[in-house]
Amino acid sequence: MSGAVPPGQPLPDTDTVEAQDPEAWREGFKTGLPTLFGIGAWGLVVGIAMVKTGLTAWQATGMTLLVFAGSAQLASLPLIAAAAPIWVIFATALVVNLRFVIFSALLGPHFAHLPWKQRFLLGYISGDLTVALFLQRYPTVERVAGKLSYLKGLMYPNWFAWQAGSLVGIFLGSTIPTEWGLGFAGTLAILCIMVPLVINHAALCGVLVAGAVSVLAYGLPYKLGLLLAVVVGMVTAMLIEENLLKKKVSHG
Repeated sequence: MSGAVPPGQPLPDTDTVEAQDPEAWREGFKTGLPTLFGIGAWGLVVGIAMVKTGLTAWQATGMTLLVFAGSAQLASLPLIAAAAPIWVIFATALVVNLRFVIFSALLGPHFAHLPWKQRFLLGYISGDLTVALFLQRYPTVERVAGKLSYLKGLMYPNWFAWQAGSLVGIFLGSTIPTEWGLGFAGTLAILCIMVPLVINHAALCGVLVAGAVSVLAYGLPYKLGLLLAVVVGMVTAMLIEENLLKKKVSHG
């Protein structure tokens, strides 16, 4: 298994760090394997939702391949169906995906040395769980052989699972009866994805506050209650996290 460089030994050069490491790739794949069913199921539900909302199969396919963000896709669908102003659609998708700015900031120091095209690709295929699992395995930014391969072992299968589920949902969506209750199945799928990400008290409080706000603001037009819930939930989690860090520092 790949590990950190022992004290007193020189850091591996960039070519060594970036070299394909099959063992690290398999380790990443095995780590992410239990999540792939939930990712595929969530993609299936989003694919069906896109078709049911009125998008053609090719429009839905383009959306899932270009956007690759289930929560933003679902948030934008009712706005598209309601002919909401384009700025509302973009603002909603932007706010829902603001967490990826945080993910990029966390991953950036690990791979800042890579060419921008490679970093762009990694950013495109990154997901909530893949970033969280990677940071659990590599919490520090020190250069470690196999780190990039481990990340790819997490991200590539995650991307393929999502796209496979989404494409199946898109091309079978018109044949699936509404009474099957796939909305509930989607809720279960996203819960399977979300629960492992609630790793501390700040995240839990953010989730609870966002849930409460979404219920209270349900009646807002253009589904703006979702936008408000995401913003309030994120701010709550950030404030609590900052407060907890200050308490740790004050207590030594």
